[in-house]
Formats: sequence, C-alpha cells, structure tokens
Amino acid sequence: MRTLEWIDTPDGGLVRMVDQTRLPNETIMLDCADLGTLAEAIRKLRIRGAPAIGCAAAQGIALVASRSRAESVPGLVAELQAARDVLAATRPTAVNLFWALERMMARAEALLAAGVERKAFVQALLQEAVAITEDDLERCRRIGKHGAELIPEGANILTHCNAGALATAGYGTALGVIRAAHDAGKRVHVWVDETRPLLQGARLTAWELQQEGIPCTLITDNMAGYLMQQGKVDCVVVGADRIAANGDAANKIGTYAVAVLAHHHSLPFYVAAPFSTVDLALASGQDIPIEERDHDEVALLAHLATQPACPAGVSIYNPAFDPTPSDLIAAIVTEVGVIRPPYRETLAAAAPRG
Repeated sequence: MRTLEWIDTPDGGLVRMVDQTRLPNETIMLDCADLGTLAEAIRKLRIRGAPAIGCAAAQGIALVASRSRAESVPGLVAELQAARDVLAATRPTAVNLFWALERMMARAEALLAAGVERKAFVQALLQEAVAITEDDLERCRRIGKHGAELIPEGANILTHCNAGALATAGYGTALGVIRAAHDAGKRVHVWVDETRPLLQGARLTAWELQQEGIPCTLITDNMAGYLMQQGKVDCVVVGADRIAANGDAANKIGTYAVAVLAHHHSLPFYVAAPFSTVDLALASGQDIPIEERDHDEVALLAHLATQPACPAGVSIYNPAFDPTPSDLIAAIVTEVGVIRPPYRETLAAAAPRG
C-alpha cells in the first residue's frame, strides 16, 4: 500500500494520500492541491505516523514550489520558508516532520547558491521529495528484515497504536517487522491494542493485518496486562515518534504502560523506527515535546459516539504521546541494524553520517 504519492497535473501537481480518518469502513483518497489542505490533513490525522508525516511534509514543500507564482528563485525560496513554518506547526512530537523539512530546505538553499534556474529548481525539489518517500520505503524494508530475526517461531506479539504501512510511505516499522517475519514463513499472531482515544489500533492496525492475512486479535488497552499474566504474549513491538539520545522513545499514549507491564513479566519490548526518528540533540525523553490534542477526542470516544461519553464541562487531559524510558526497551530496530543498550553510546555510533 502506498500511503501517499505525488501526482503530476497540468497546473503543477498534488499530493494524494489515504484519508486515514475514514478507515476501516471506507478507503478514500484525499487530494491535497495546496498548502492549507495538506497542513490540515497532517493536523487532523488524515495522514499520521512519524515517517508518513515526514514524507507528507517533504511533498508539501514540493507542492508549494510547483504551484508558486514567484518569478525568481530567491522569491520562491522565501515562499518555501513560510511554508516550512506552517508545516512545522502542525505536529510537535514527530521529529521526522522537522527532519524532512530541514532536508528539503537545505536542498533549496543549495540550489539557490548554485544559481539554478527556476524550472530546474522546482524539478530538483520534487525529485528530493520523491527520494525521501522512496527512501522511507527502503528503510522500513530493512527495519523489517533486521527485526524479523528477533521474532521467534509461533510468537504472540503485542503492538500498540499503528506503525504499519499507513504510518510510513507504505511498508511499516513495527508492523514491518511483523510482516517480514510472516513473509519469512514464521507463524505469528498479533494482539492489537485498540489504542484509545482515537482507536488507531482498532481502526488501522487490525485492518492492515487483515489485508496482509496475518492472524490478529483485537483487545482493549486495559487487557494487555492480563494477557501477559496468562503467558499469552511473547514480545512487544511498537513504533516511535521520537527517540532521544539516551534511547528514551516517545510513542502513542499508553505505550509506557505497556512497557512497564512487559518489564514486570520479563517480556522483550522492542521499538522499531528509522534513524530519521532519532533526535540526538535531545538528552532524554523528558525533553521530547508532547502534543496535547483536543478534548473532544476523549469526550466523544473518537467521534464514534452519537453523544458525549462524559459530563458536559468536565476537565479532560489528552496527551497524544508518552515517553518510555530506555531501561524498559530491550532493543531499537533501525534500518542499520538492531541497536542495544547502552543507547547513548550505541545510537551515536550507529547514526548515519552526513
């Protein structure tokens, strides 16, 4: 599945993506032909998942370039800088967003310095955005290959939120590991946390696994501990939105509780993510900005209820992510291999250069 792709049009182009708010009942493609529509799609979780957000942001910069009416390259670069600020304000936690934006703007500045003419400038930026998307696919395939070696035959795997094809350019991180193990012939079964309040596990992960023919069972978030107590879970594999230099990993809210449960039951807890998710500039998970979202996501039970599920006016706290301390993480699976503690040293040593 391609989560998003660039579509050439006579008037410049557009970004086409799966509208994830419509799944699992409808598979609807959303066409973003302007910056506002694309930014709204990221903000409203029509596209979500750290790697996918990065790809969307890169294509958003290309979109603005392709449709700009600026006559000069310097004028176009100024427009792109403004677009960069709009996109950077959409989601604060997923570092892939900022990584992709900085890569695109660095490319734009290099082209400006080289004196490239306008048409070639726009084409080069589009090529860069497409390269970021294709690169994500390849990185996730390598993550899957490395991570599959950690999955035993007959494993019952628990995952939280959605870190599959929908969260990336089209292959997946945590689900990429599970997919690769399945494709290698290993018998696996997946316990799918529903992932409140927006039910990404129930709506997206269960749907993806059904599409792939991988056996899965949906559970409510508060069932995970009981399953572990019964010996029905062999390992946990999740994705991440940002990983600090010490290995602390922020993922969808509820992940930390799953990691604590796994630790108590002596189960390996694995995080799967590309290096674009690693933020070596942050010392620990306490420095990761945690997005707080609208209280209606909780009050209306992910908009599935016909009436509010709580008293009117009640105070609601709705953090979208929580950081899991590195001492609860058995390994971080990246495109360059499986990284183990001590993470401050091993992550820095494995980080791609340049």
